[in-house]
Amino acid sequence: MKQIYLDHASTTPVRPEALDAMLPYFGDKFGNPSSIYPLGQAASDAVAEARETLASVIGASPREVFFTSGGTEADNWAIKGFSHANSAKGKHLITSSIEHHAVLHACEALEREGFEVTYLPVDERGLVRANDLREALRPDTILASVMFANNEIGTIQPVRELAAIAHEHGTAFHTDAVQAFGHEPIDVDDLGIDMLSASAHKIYGPKGVGLLYVRKGVKLANLLDGGQQERGRRATTENVPGIVGFAKAAELAAVEMASEHDRQCALRDHAIRRVLAEIPHAKLNGSWESRLAGNVNFSFEFIEGEGMLLQLAARGISASSGSACTSGSLDPSHVLLAIGLPHEVAHGSLRLTIGRSTTQEDMDFAIDSLKATLENLRMMSPLYEDFKQGRAESVIEKLAADGFPYTS
Repeated sequence: MKQIYLDHASTTPVRPEALDAMLPYFGDKFGNPSSIYPLGQAASDAVAEARETLASVIGASPREVFFTSGGTEADNWAIKGFSHANSAKGKHLITSSIEHHAVLHACEALEREGFEVTYLPVDERGLVRANDLREALRPDTILASVMFANNEIGTIQPVRELAAIAHEHGTAFHTDAVQAFGHEPIDVDDLGIDMLSASAHKIYGPKGVGLLYVRKGVKLANLLDGGQQERGRRATTENVPGIVGFAKAAELAAVEMASEHDRQCALRDHAIRRVLAEIPHAKLNGSWESRLAGNVNFSFEFIEGEGMLLQLAARGISASSGSACTSGSLDPSHVLLAIGLPHEVAHGSLRLTIGRSTTQEDMDFAIDSLKATLENLRMMSPLYEDFKQGRAESVIEKLAADGFPYTS
């Protein structure tokens, strides 16, 4: 059976160049970077070189880059570490209602400690409104955290504008850039970012390694106490193979970014146009214009999302209904509810995320399979039968009448 992987926002395969760079550090170059003899210093040099490479991708200084076990750890360190280190200045934080759970749950943990958090709403495309941030800022607001691009609906936020508003009020700005790093141009100085989280396995690097960028002068509590690794702020023996693989994947992503962005945008837009033209009772979720190149997210009426995913999998299509971190949940996506979708529409969501190996043939096969799957599911749906008999209304049609964009 033809197998097509369209869940690159969940994870990506390690590209051969990254794997080749990693392999020596599992074998002949296995030394501990903290050791002073040549075997250890070779590993230390590799970590230092990787730090320089990764810093260059976002326009940072190597001393501003700290390695973590992934994006979740980086988000938690940024939010909790900054809040604990700066609580004397205030205990109010701001974030958005569509953040990854790594951010939302970190904020909820701080609320249990006595911090206050404002969760900004978003518009129907998933965009944070600048005025909402401005109005939420208070004298005791110490941190605003808004993701660079959403992991479910792909919406890219106006980071430069949001960071500037936060800085006008003396508030630090963090962004979860896990989905954007290596896919979108990022210059931390130009955008005014004080802290940034990224992860290797979203850009064809290994799982279990990420980074946190911390602007020089930003006060941040240590994540782990112990030795002097990561300049004493995250004490544990470095994951040298993972760090080396992360750097190689990022280096190649930077080189290929412009061409791959254009190629994936063309595939994305082709898929969106086909679905909206050929599948009734469908809605594109998120912004079409301000969107990650490889992200497509739809909601379909009169079907249940889990059944759709299972039938697509049986046809050889690997896809998801949203974040991989919530794939076991029966609740509708908090992101889709936040952009105003009712539960019955949010439950029928599908995310297709494009990668380096995805072709137009793959996308056409996936859309053809999706059409057949939806026709089959709707044939068995009593709700769809009620709609055809005039006993029920189309919620998506009502959304379109209310001004929601991108519906069919």
